[in-house]
Amino acid sequence: MSQELIRQLDGASKEVNREIADSFSGCTEPKDLYAASNHLINAGGKRLRPFLVLKSCELTGGWREDALKVAVAIELVHNFSLVHDDIMDNDDKRRGVPTVHVKWGIPMALLSGDMLFAKAYDAIVSSAKTRKIPPRRILKVFEVVTDATISLCEGQALDMLFEERSDVSEREYLDMIGKKTAALIEAAAKSGALIGNATYKQVEALGRFGRYAGVGFQIMDDVLGLTADEKVLGKPVGSDIREGKRTMILINALSKADASHRGQILSVLGNKVASSDKVEDVIELIQSLGSVDYAAKMAEKFIEKAKSQLTIFPPSANKEVLLNLCDYIISRKY
Repeated sequence: MSQELIRQLDGASKEVNREIADSFSGCTEPKDLYAASNHLINAGGKRLRPFLVLKSCELTGGWREDALKVAVAIELVHNFSLVHDDIMDNDDKRRGVPTVHVKWGIPMALLSGDMLFAKAYDAIVSSAKTRKIPPRRILKVFEVVTDATISLCEGQALDMLFEERSDVSEREYLDMIGKKTAALIEAAAKSGALIGNATYKQVEALGRFGRYAGVGFQIMDDVLGLTADEKVLGKPVGSDIREGKRTMILINALSKADASHRGQILSVLGNKVASSDKVEDVIELIQSLGSVDYAAKMAEKFIEKAKSQLTIFPPSANKEVLLNLCDYIISRKY
């Protein structure tokens, strides 16, 4: 990852964090509700989605300060989804810290997720109050974010339903992550373009860029979930196997495995009390089948498809940053 991209990601993260803090200023009671709402935000995160909002705005001729509230909204929707996902998956850690429901209990975690969702829409409303952006553009942003949230819920439901099946296809998996992960990244790119006063063609191109990048991002997440350093990843390696997640890696491995190896994989898949040794044995088996490499190469293909969507834009520093962002998605360690 280039030093310039690191610098810009850090700068955008600080801007977004300040704006999120401002959006919660004065919100002190009930104390536990607001502490829970800010827990994962304060734990860090990549802030790729708000960064994409800002860069898409700048790429299409807009001013990043005009897009900052929308960038915050996208990040808050993302964090809302993480809080609820962790409850559904019964995860203990996220970003290296205890998950919200572990620390405050499920009822307060649900409320904190709802609060983040409400604050997201409040942030978009705040953009309309500036009168710098045409109301029709703000309405379109509302539509884009709403559609993405609906897709996100559909994707999460499919992800859960797939855990009960051993015959999930690659096409079904790609449809699921297109909804669960890529839809919000697509919304980030499109929202930034709308605030930047982009043409219809530019908005759609950046939307496709975000969707393809989002699919590549999620497939790489699956790869990292089996291969990353646990301390860097911030959650247990192999947790997808214990939770029974039908990732591209697992789908490919099950299609390649003989009856004995398939049985070994299925005996651990979704077994939340499986020993670390058994999980490690299955990870080694999956790697020996070439399924991790297969998924990594597929992620690269989607990232290349994402890059190709930017050909309609002339060379610029902002375009170069988005191309570098694609490279980061593939090369990241967490």
